[in-house]
Formats: sequence, structure tokens, C-alpha cells
Amino acid sequence: MKRLRLTRTSLRLSLALALTAMIAQALPASATPADARSIRPAVSTSDGRLAGQVHDRAEEFLGIPYAAPPLGKLRFGAPQPPRRWSRERDATRLAPACLQFSPFGLRDPQAVSEDCLYLDVYRPRGARPGARLPVLFWIHGGGYSQGTGTQFGGRTMADLTQTVVVSINYRLGQLGYLALPELARENTLGTGSWGLMDQIAALKWTRDNIAAFGGNPSSITISGQSAGSGSACAMLASPRAAGLFARAILQSGPCTLLRAPGTDRAEAQGQAFAAAAGCPSQAGRAVCLRATSGADLISAARTHPTPGPAVGDGLLPVQPSATIASGAWNKVPVLIGSNQAEGRFFAALTKPYLTAQEYTDGITATYGAAAPQVLARYPLTDYPTPYEAMAAVLTDSTFACHTFVTAQAFATQVPTYVYEFDDPDSPTLYGAQVPGVDMANAHSAELAYLHDFTMGDRPLTAIQKGLASRMKRYWAAFARSGNPNVLGQTLWPPSSTRQTVLTLNPRTSSTSTTFASDHQCTFWAGSTAGGA
Repeated sequence: MKRLRLTRTSLRLSLALALTAMIAQALPASATPADARSIRPAVSTSDGRLAGQVHDRAEEFLGIPYAAPPLGKLRFGAPQPPRRWSRERDATRLAPACLQFSPFGLRDPQAVSEDCLYLDVYRPRGARPGARLPVLFWIHGGGYSQGTGTQFGGRTMADLTQTVVVSINYRLGQLGYLALPELARENTLGTGSWGLMDQIAALKWTRDNIAAFGGNPSSITISGQSAGSGSACAMLASPRAAGLFARAILQSGPCTLLRAPGTDRAEAQGQAFAAAAGCPSQAGRAVCLRATSGADLISAARTHPTPGPAVGDGLLPVQPSATIASGAWNKVPVLIGSNQAEGRFFAALTKPYLTAQEYTDGITATYGAAAPQVLARYPLTDYPTPYEAMAAVLTDSTFACHTFVTAQAFATQVPTYVYEFDDPDSPTLYGAQVPGVDMANAHSAELAYLHDFTMGDRPLTAIQKGLASRMKRYWAAFARSGNPNVLGQTLWPPSSTRQTVLTLNPRTSSTSTTFASDHQCTFWAGSTAGGA
């Protein structure tokens, strides 16, 4: 059989990782009952004192600046320290989301602004300095072009598991990722990946201040989903993030799936974007881009997708997957996984009511000479509809098998725990409902089980809430010790070359060693399972 590499072009992955934030509902700032809001927990940080609020059974501190507003000369620049404040700062309202470069955007109403480098901290009620609680540092997804940390509340996780949760914003689109030599020369790392620099700045702020909230600065776990997971992969590979975290959780964004552009390609993309934004000449281009309105930058991005972080500079010298394979990465225990039918999301957004001929044509256009092998491996007779067949191809060839390959690379070096989320009745993702199309277990489906928001069409049922509680406990146990096992829950063994995977199901979570065969990873890898 002709060797088949795990496909990236089939999803146009610059878009494939761009859709997470579209599905979440923004958390209302006024959701706290009046009697709880009258209780004002306070914390002193390195920048000043904060007054938060009690919400449900947790305490939250919202809209905390971790960097100066990236405006004016700081647009397209490295994040700078925030200005200190002398009076107690109100921390009871969510900050704006960063400007959204995706056509999907956020659910209204949701404020957006370039002044957006803020984070939110959630802690158990009554937590105090010295408690040394584990810290979960959350990086939202959205293909580096959309989303906001304010959509992902951590109250329930904090209360249930006695952890501190930090959720961040970072610059998106070309405001966060734009490779141009004249801009790169303005910082010592020679990079245009300001969104990744923002994430690392927020992580440093967390290390320096989380003890005041009761967190343990030596027990920070970076976690992210989709492009947020890709960002975590970049942190695993970046020398600038060394020593800032103790563990990593990667959800539906395996490191071998991330293919960051090299400097030359990224700069060519940046020049094309600048021209589309009305700044074609290198002379004065930086000044021109800084004077261009945010709306015009977003308009130019419609034909020039956000590339995400580039490789080959001082921030991210080498492709994360290559760095991990070499062993020269920021080694920490890893928890990694994917959803059982990730591809349903992308198949539904592309063309849910696919005909048999359109399925054949789509496979042929994607795989060329290898298309007959793919069609033979995924015949329409094995699926109820062409949509389901296409979803299976997308699931297996991208997220599932890249998760398998990435987990194999980790498992030979560090303790590695692998999961597959499988709730055949999970809620439909907000903004992606398609009449008559099954969206259970699709990309992002697990998020409602780990964060404080509703997926859109309905809240979780009682049995699903049980799964959500078990997942939170697994995640928090891993954040506490690097081992996710919890007394009274299904044993989760570390992975090995056979790759034991924990299936997260509302009724019967169980372990299996058939993940690779279930998703036909040997087929997609060709002669070796590690063909990514």
C-alpha cells in the first residue's frame, strides 16, 4: 500500500483549529447573587490589591491585567508589564475579549477590544495564601483567530477539586501572529508571535502571584484545547517557557498536528497580509499597520488566515513535534486525548448533507492517487450516511491518529496518560447545530464537562454531570501530582507502546488498548504507526 501520511490538508488546519471558541457561551458578569457579591474576598498581587467576589461556592477575581494594553506603539510588540495601581481594584467583571479575526466570532453580547490582556482566577471559597493548591492554567482554542478565556469559568472545578484555575486572553489573528522582519527586529527574540509571548507573560504572572490566591507556583499545569493545546505544545518546545510549569494537558490538539510555518513562509504570508491591509511598502509598513483600524485588519484577514506561531526564531526555534521527538523539550508529565468523533464538527460545517458522489469527489480531491485506498478503507456501505463516512475519515486521519503518534512520543520519555471522550449523547455545540445531523462527540464536545458554560442546545443531564465531576477530579488529580488516578474512579494506567487509553463515558468509563486499530492508525501511517 502506498504510504499515507496523516492528512493535514483535508481540514485546512489553519481553519481546523479555529473553531473552538465559536461554540461557547460568554459568562455573564452579573451572574453572582447580590448577597454573595457583598462578600469581597481580597488579594494583594505584585501590581496592587484586588477585590473579588463569591460566586456559587467559589471565589473569583476577574479582569486582572497581566500586561499593559497593547495599543499604539505596543501594537505588534512584546507584552509589557502592567501599570501598578494604588487603590484596591475591583475584580468582579470580565474584561473584553481580544479582537476576533474569525468570521464566526463570539456569541453576543460580548465586548471586544485591543485592550484585552487580562486573566481570571477562580479559587475554592476560603482559600488563603500558603494553601499551596494545584493550579490549572487554561489556554482557550479558536485557531489563534478567535475566542476568549472569559468563556471558560473555573468555579465548579475550583470548588469540587480544591484547585486554583487561571483562564487567560491573548492576542489573536495578525495582532497576535504576524511575521515581518521590521517588527521582529523590535524584540530580542526576533519573533512576530506575540500571542505566544502573551501566553508566556500570563504564565510568568501566574508563577509570581498565584501564591497570594492560595495556589502553588511550583505546581502549575498548562492546559488547552484545539489551538490552545497547540499553544501548550509550543510552550513544551519553547526555551522561554522552561521552568514555568510542572505538567501539561493537551485536549484535541496533538503536537504532531501542529505544523507552524518557518520564518520565510511566515514572512511571505505577513507581507501579503500587510498589502491587503493597505500597507504594501516595506518603508513605513510598521507605522502604517499600527495606524490601520482593527476593523480593516480583520477585513484583510478574511483572505489571509491567521498562521499561528512561526518557528525559526528565539521564541520557538524548532517545530514542537521535532523538539519533542529529539528529547530536548521542557519535559513534564502529560495528559493527552481526543474525542471519539472529532471530524463530525468539520464535516458538518463544510457540507453536512453530503451525497455519495460528493463524498467520492471530496476524497479524490484530498488524496489524489491514494484516494482508492481511502475509499476502500472507508466504504459508504459501512456508514449510515456519506456525512458519517467523511467524519470518520477526518476524525481518524487527523485528531485520533495524531493523538496516538504524539502520545507515543511522550510515553517513551515521561509519564503519559491518554483518554478518549465518548458520550454518544453529548450536547450539540453552540453555533454548529445542523438539523438531522449527529454532532455528538465532535470537536470541543468535552469542554462543557470541564468548564462552567452550557454548550448551547441544552445543559448536561444528571448522568452527564456525573461524568463531568469524574473528569474534573481526574484533571485536578493530575494537576496535583502528575497522576490522574482518583480513589473510587476507574483506574487510569499510564500509556506505553501499546497505548492504554481511558474511555470517558457517562455510564462505563473503561480502559482499552484498541484505540489505534479503532481509528485505523496503521493504515494512515503506512508502514509505521509513527508516520506523522
